[in-house]
Amino acid sequence: MGLDFAIDALYDTGWVNAEGGAAEQHSDGRAYPSPEAVKAIFAEQGFDLTIRHIQLFDCYRAEWRDSTGQAAGAVVGQSAAEATVYALSQLRKQIVAVQA
Repeated sequence: MGLDFAIDALYDTGWVNAEGGAAEQHSDGRAYPSPEAVKAIFAEQGFDLTIRHIQLFDCYRAEWRDSTGQAAGAVVGQSAAEATVYALSQLRKQIVAVQA
């Protein structure tokens, strides 16, 4: 997948850097939220986001749970940044789907 794909997916949801939180810079110049900023966004929406390295597959898993501890979603990526950015894109899609 790659960080490029994750950033594309996030931008496709209408995310703009002006939404606050710490931003990092991709090599192509696009801004994307830091893992701490993504965790804060998940917390604002009532979810707990965890990111962990899966050594067996050498990947990172981002998983979010609701306030009752029930799994609400998960994604994997080659890096922690990729997994968190892609997780945020999926959360934003979930929010739009619920509001529709």
